[in-house]
Amino acid sequence: MIAVKNQSKQKIIAIVGPTASGKTSCGIMLAKKLCGEIISADSRQLYRGMDIIASTPTLKEMRGIPHHLIRVANPKRQYSAGRFVREGTRIIDDIVRRGNIPIVVGGTGFYADALLSGSMLPEVPPNKKLRTQLYKKSAAQLFAQLKRLDPRRASDIDRKNPVRLIRAIEIAKALGSVPACDETTAGQKFDVLWLGLFPSPEAHRRTIRARIRAHLKQGMLAEAKRLRAQLSKKRYAELGAEFDLLLQYLDAKISKKELAEKLERWEFAYAKRQMRWLRRNKNIIWITSKKEASVRAKNFVSG
Repeated sequence: MIAVKNQSKQKIIAIVGPTASGKTSCGIMLAKKLCGEIISADSRQLYRGMDIIASTPTLKEMRGIPHHLIRVANPKRQYSAGRFVREGTRIIDDIVRRGNIPIVVGGTGFYADALLSGSMLPEVPPNKKLRTQLYKKSAAQLFAQLKRLDPRRASDIDRKNPVRLIRAIEIAKALGSVPACDETTAGQKFDVLWLGLFPSPEAHRRTIRARIRAHLKQGMLAEAKRLRAQLSKKRYAELGAEFDLLLQYLDAKISKKELAEKLERWEFAYAKRQMRWLRRNKNIIWITSKKEASVRAKNFVSG
């Protein structure tokens, strides 16, 4: 085990990459070796009741490592990036006081960037009048409007998620654009080692296909049904395109086989959007194995 040394800037390790790239197991492995605690930067793992859908690590998978910001939010209400930064910053301070290394793990690049850059996200209040108008539009119409207002944000957003589209439009109309998190400032508050995982497209697609099949066997559909009973149809669909597909199955509009095929295509497309965002961060060191991650992380912490 490697203990944390006193530093003028707190050292933090960030493990990023697209969905199904091995971030969770890599983060846990490093936490075991480095006296670390994990902060999840996954916008879906924040919510309770969707462990299988969100691939939230089980207690067995956690291997005794403390995990933060998972299962903390009621899915009936949206959890904002601003709240994530506030709570994540407090958790980092707590981890440091315990003498451990904070390890941020997740594929929601915007969340990880905002937390580690030390930037304050804009406190743009909800515009009820604007939202009333936007709620009447389809996701395609919302995306087209955002693309006109803020092409940069439109390039990496989930174009089928009306909640995120409406919020991005709301901020863009208030500020001119959704502020970008500048990765070059990430070291101003923290000393961050960014490690990125990205398998080959062929291997990645096989992993995604296998994970979807495993999720279906593990009870993904039962979990989706329980969530559907708790949420309004509108809120359920607002959670993202993946949930819209599950809703189509629950409403008997597509078969289980069609659902699996559509989920696979959606996950692979989602991974591409994640990579578009992550490639903006020139500080990320793209690694090919856990062994390389271990060597780099040990050198970083002890250096």
